[in-house]
Amino acid sequence: MPAKSPVIVDLKFIPDEVDTALEGAFPGREVINLADPTHRGRDLSGIDYAVVWKSAPDLFSRAPDLKVVFSGGAGVDHVLKLPGLPEVPLVRFVDRTLTTRMSEWVVMQCLLHLRQQRAYEALAKKREWRDLSQPEAADVTVGIMGMGVLGQDAARKLAVMGFKVIGWSRSKRTVEDIETYDAAGLDAFLGRTDFLVGLLPLTPDTQGIFNAALFKKLRRKGPFGAPVFINAGRGGSQVEADILECLDSGVLDAVSLDVFEEEPLSRDSRFWDMPNVYVTPHVAASSDVKALFAHVNEQIDRFESGLPLEHVVDKVAGY
Repeated sequence: MPAKSPVIVDLKFIPDEVDTALEGAFPGREVINLADPTHRGRDLSGIDYAVVWKSAPDLFSRAPDLKVVFSGGAGVDHVLKLPGLPEVPLVRFVDRTLTTRMSEWVVMQCLLHLRQQRAYEALAKKREWRDLSQPEAADVTVGIMGMGVLGQDAARKLAVMGFKVIGWSRSKRTVEDIETYDAAGLDAFLGRTDFLVGLLPLTPDTQGIFNAALFKKLRRKGPFGAPVFINAGRGGSQVEADILECLDSGVLDAVSLDVFEEEPLSRDSRFWDMPNVYVTPHVAASSDVKALFAHVNEQIDRFESGLPLEHVVDKVAGY
């Protein structure tokens, strides 16, 4: 029986989490963790598999014989941008933990804005005991752009919390108990939306889609007057200069951003200090590394057994 191909691991995750997750992962295979200095300059030719997240730009020139590339997360735009991406299957990470973590973040942000957490924090700093007029979830319509696995799960959980929820995707999706719109219905969707949630993949069609022109179409008769923008999809889908302009002018009441045009977010960014902005460092759906490696191992077993890979990316569509 031929020796099993090693697996290259090039993940810009928390190093200790990767090291711990690698214990017992990929039985019978060598693991080449490129975060380990001992592998610096190593010949990576003849290796079939690589697991990547924001990898070094020379990875594919160093590993010219890959047969499958695995993304370390649900998104793949970071892989599609790498030089020399080979014409082999690209597999994205699909796992219950990714879905539930994203939904937790989305629900949390909607509740923070609904319950005016920042305003109460500001009052607390002044030791001022004051009640604010409090709308309930049923008074707010949350519109989710991106109704894939993550969007549908977030929609169901927001509905359980009492929010009105509607969804949009370029091609119409049927989701039980959720009213949905397609590309032709975008303006109608926006006109009903108080809290806009972005969960779109980054494609040529979604690049910069969250801009001033779109924000001005959101509903302005909700309980807070101006709408709220919440994005945990991809930073390239938002125009940050427009977000700042709309916050300054009152077109947007507040925002929550987990993703940015350039990451890490510059220390000079105004977003850090704005009282109506929540910033998180691209952690809304951080991968469970053990679950990731189990997923990759399962897909490798399928591939080597002659079964089709699951969750293969359409590189033209971008997801």
